[in-house]
Amino acid sequence: MKVSELIALSGAKCLTGEYEDREIACGYTCDLLSHVMGKGQADMAWITVQAHMNVIAVAALLDFACVIIPESLPVEAPIIAKAQDEDIIILSSEKTAFELVVLLAANGVAPAKKG
Repeated sequence: MKVSELIALSGAKCLTGEYEDREIACGYTCDLLSHVMGKGQADMAWITVQAHMNVIAVAALLDFACVIIPESLPVEAPIIAKAQDEDIIILSSEKTAFELVVLLAANGVAPAKKG
């Protein structure tokens, strides 16, 4: 699945403007950043309620396809600007994290590899 397909299926909004339409290789949801750093993989869609600079740092470090903020939680302008600088796609969705996981799985996105 590509990021554009995820946006179309979920009704999410891209907060970071124009983007390279990346392929999503796998998905993961977690709010503990150190745990995500240990489990993260390139081209991953990461669902988190966290919306701060460290999220952008982790997503950039591990080359995630996108970060999805569920439940239309607010993301401040400086976070969006930093994500744009780092070429990180931030999506905002009205759906819950659970609904987003179900949607990703139903459309062929595998969970991140265990390891």
